[in-house]
Amino acid sequence: MLRQGSTRSPTSRKQRPKLGKLADIIQGGMGVAVSNWGLAKEVSQKGKVGVVSGTALDTVMARRLQLGDPGGHIERAMSAFPWPDMVKRIWDRYFVPGGKPDEKPFKPAPMPSMQMKKSCVEMIMVANFVEVFLAKEGHDGTVGINYLEKIQMPTLPSLLGAMIGGVNVVLMGAGIPLAIPGALDRLARWDAAEMKIHVESDSRMESHCHRFDPRDYCLGELPALNRPQFLAIVSSDIVAKTLSRKASGEIDGFVVEYHTAGGHNAPPRRSRGKVEAGMAPSYGSRDMPDIAKVRDLGKPFWLAGGYASPAALREAKALGAEGIQVGTAFALSDASGISPEMRLEILRRHLDGSLGIQTDFSASPTGYPFKVASLGPGCEQAGAREDRCRICDLGYLRHPYCREDGSIGYRCPGEPVDFFVKKGGERDETVGRQCLCNGLLAASGLAQSRGEALEPPILTIGQDLSFLSHLVKDGVLSYSPSDVIDYLDSES
Repeated sequence: MLRQGSTRSPTSRKQRPKLGKLADIIQGGMGVAVSNWGLAKEVSQKGKVGVVSGTALDTVMARRLQLGDPGGHIERAMSAFPWPDMVKRIWDRYFVPGGKPDEKPFKPAPMPSMQMKKSCVEMIMVANFVEVFLAKEGHDGTVGINYLEKIQMPTLPSLLGAMIGGVNVVLMGAGIPLAIPGALDRLARWDAAEMKIHVESDSRMESHCHRFDPRDYCLGELPALNRPQFLAIVSSDIVAKTLSRKASGEIDGFVVEYHTAGGHNAPPRRSRGKVEAGMAPSYGSRDMPDIAKVRDLGKPFWLAGGYASPAALREAKALGAEGIQVGTAFALSDASGISPEMRLEILRRHLDGSLGIQTDFSASPTGYPFKVASLGPGCEQAGAREDRCRICDLGYLRHPYCREDGSIGYRCPGEPVDFFVKKGGERDETVGRQCLCNGLLAASGLAQSRGEALEPPILTIGQDLSFLSHLVKDGVLSYSPSDVIDYLDSES
């Protein structure tokens, strides 16, 4: 039974001073529950920046509760949340003692929308609190959380939940997050914040905003909040310069990410002409950021995408960077959220040369290129599967659009084609699209049951796996996050 009544919170003491210089290694915030609280905690305890993925945490928590909350970790974290009534509503709805039967589908969390129901906001806030609280529990290390700018509607309550949990750093990419620094400033004062939401097909050219007032949900005495540092994940010096000049508040630094990194990548700058000529898009020299121009902005920065080696760390520092962000090396460690079976298969396939990693320019409903790992013939890992069920039942990547009557609807290029077209979408936008939300959850062992089958996984990792020759030794297909850090810190 959930323990109630505790008001203990990582932020209930006096407001902490702003963080100083961050560590030279930032662990990437990857996938859905790949960068989980256990991974981030171990990295943070080693003196580096541990990062949890903030994507779909409300669904992650709902599914973990329906699996019976193994280890009682969510219950322990929830007992530290300052508003026990909010926690009790979530617990009573989702917790299944002993876990649900394998064949029974997960009960869904509420879909985020422009005007979210109270139950949806509460789920988002508590889930972000829980993940950060567990990552920070029992130590004083630095913990960050990573969000996607493309997932806009849950952002403000997500930020507040993470801040109540005591998050030290917020990182965001997959777009140009101009509004986030100012939102952090306002939320740290418990003030209402707003974000402009991109709405498609709006002939009226109206401005659409999501307004979030924390005091509508968090009543009574409010704990002091620390304004976390904000690092924008960028792919070019141009985007970094734009953020420096136009952001709504202080940008504390940048992660400059090359297109070899896993997850979503920035589109090639010269791809449009190639696509129109029938050629496949590709990256070239114009897609390489000008590091000297980033350095001239006077902000701390870290380099990412193929930097998982001691030599690359030294190179980054020689270029003026504080250090590096490393994702895939931690994603394949034994503390990550990738299911153990899939992680072992990735390592085996890499060793025998059958692992494929490609940039898929059509898979993601966001329209951004997306790295997909393919485990080759005979393996059930999905990658780009033609037989994947077209569905949108989680809604994180769906697009708000304006109907003819001015009301707001939602559509996703990954949903059934006829549904998408009926909502005013173009049929061409659906070609090759997949439900990343369900596929990425499946890669972390949280697959939805579809009758007699489970939702197949989609796994994303970076292109550079050269670090594995230093971490996988003597036939042992396992290593820890500490092993990654020790390797990166070594002089070999």
